[in-house]
Amino acid sequence: MKESGRKLGALSPCAACKLLRRRCAQDCVFAPYFPADEPQKFASVHKVFGASNVNKMLQELPEHQRSDAVSSMVYEANARVRDPVYGCVGAISSLQKQIDSLQTQLALAQAEVVHMRVRQFTSSSNPGAMDMAVDQVTMGESLWSC
Repeated sequence: MKESGRKLGALSPCAACKLLRRRCAQDCVFAPYFPADEPQKFASVHKVFGASNVNKMLQELPEHQRSDAVSSMVYEANARVRDPVYGCVGAISSLQKQIDSLQTQLALAQAEVVHMRVRQFTSSSNPGAMDMAVDQVTMGESLWSC
């Protein structure tokens, strides 16, 4: 049976205490969030934030918020290790560019659908008005083109 990432009886240190080479106390603030079987999780957080800062952050939070805080720190630390300059901001910026590009593509597709509906409507309702409607739609296309 496991409790807080440690086996009962033989207390194995959590990943944080193992990395910091210290004895893991029963009330170790790191133990519930950095189990011994996930050493890389704490290693990246320690590299970016430092053990002392992580300890302070966790101590200042209510216990019900600590798990989410650790998840955020692990995500940010991994992003910072992958991209030391921008970290999470680089990932967010990249995703925002993708959103902008997809919104542009969607607007163009919607404009094309409107264009096709107008052509279909004018060709079925009045064949002679086709040229005039196409000219109006063509003028409207310039508003949608990028």
